[in-house]
Amino acid sequence: MELRHLRYFQAVAEEKHFGRAAHKLHMAQPPLSQQIKQLEDELGVRLLRRTTRRVDLTPAGEAYLVRVRAILRAVDTARVEAVRIGSGLEGRLVVGCVGSATYSLLPALARALRERMPVVDFAFRGEMLSPDQLDALREGSIDLALLRPFRELTEDSDLVVTPLRDDKYVVALPEGHRLASRARVRVADLAEEDLIVHSGHGRSAMHDAVTALCRDAGFEPTIRHEVAETSTLVTFVAAALGVAIVPEPVASLVVAGTVYRPLAGRARMELVAATRADDDSVLLARTLAVLSAQVEDV
Repeated sequence: MELRHLRYFQAVAEEKHFGRAAHKLHMAQPPLSQQIKQLEDELGVRLLRRTTRRVDLTPAGEAYLVRVRAILRAVDTARVEAVRIGSGLEGRLVVGCVGSATYSLLPALARALRERMPVVDFAFRGEMLSPDQLDALREGSIDLALLRPFRELTEDSDLVVTPLRDDKYVVALPEGHRLASRARVRVADLAEEDLIVHSGHGRSAMHDAVTALCRDAGFEPTIRHEVAETSTLVTFVAAALGVAIVPEPVASLVVAGTVYRPLAGRARMELVAATRADDDSVLLARTLAVLSAQVEDV
């Protein structure tokens, strides 16, 4: 038995006439009659009562037609679903995001993805440190990572890393701090300050970047607090527990008691997208295209 036998039977059962059913199926009547007879022989039961003018369903045929319709609907639905998933119009995709991009890029990106692909199930994991995103990407718990580059990421040949933008640095200061009145702050001005930085068990991109900036300015940073989330970092600054050097998009996170001042110099922190090299899904490609457009707009 093949699906075509079920479609032939449905056509005859609904038209109640072999000639009209054959016309609907774009085939000759004799082959259609032969196919229906083969179906009945295989089932071992009569499905149709044939007369010279019309065709009626037997009780077995009526019951069989109910099941056939359900089967063919399911097959058609499966085909449409497969095509939509293969075209990147349906499916599920999980995006990880570092703190600074969580507040500046993620809101607009999420809205754009919902507008372009409303049936896709997008999930977002914000405030993820870069090393944690790398682990999640390798494990398959996220499909797209928006993160800051660090050595382990750039050395992984199983990933594709795409540059998105370069962010300037700003200094987050407690309101009323001695440096808050300045138009911009130099790294050297922070030599005597307690610093709040992102943690990451020695693998945090921002931790390494801040340390390098301070050493290039001629001093070893005094790190008093290490935090996992950008929102916690800014809250600690507002509480006057220290100051922080952060990418400029963090300034989108407004916390009472914290002010931001540009960091003098040309130093930048890159934001990149990382995906698994073997992930060739159309959905991912469509998502990356939307992401690129959003980066240009932000």
